[in-house]
Amino acid sequence: MKNTIIALAAAGLVSFGAAAQAADANAGKASFATCVGCHGMAAEGGVGPKLAGQAAADIVAKLHKYKNGEQIGPMTSMMAPMAAGLSDADIENIAAYTSSL
Repeated sequence: MKNTIIALAAAGLVSFGAAAQAADANAGKASFATCVGCHGMAAEGGVGPKLAGQAAADIVAKLHKYKNGEQIGPMTSMMAPMAAGLSDADIENIAAYTSSL
């Protein structure tokens, strides 16, 4: 019984932590302002690829790879410096915004 209570309490804390760190699409929209030159006002693409509608997890993964300096495509030399200054929260927020378009 004691183990069950501890497990339930731990699960509640994990759930609360995830909710507290939920991505903010409105903040992502503000951060995305530096991206519009290549990805378009509505993330429809241009010089850079279309981001609108891509899964948030995919955008997060790509931005982390760019931030870590991994070569993931022909635009890495342009994207790595852009991603380098993003915090984890910025990345999550941008992904939430672009995936909502």
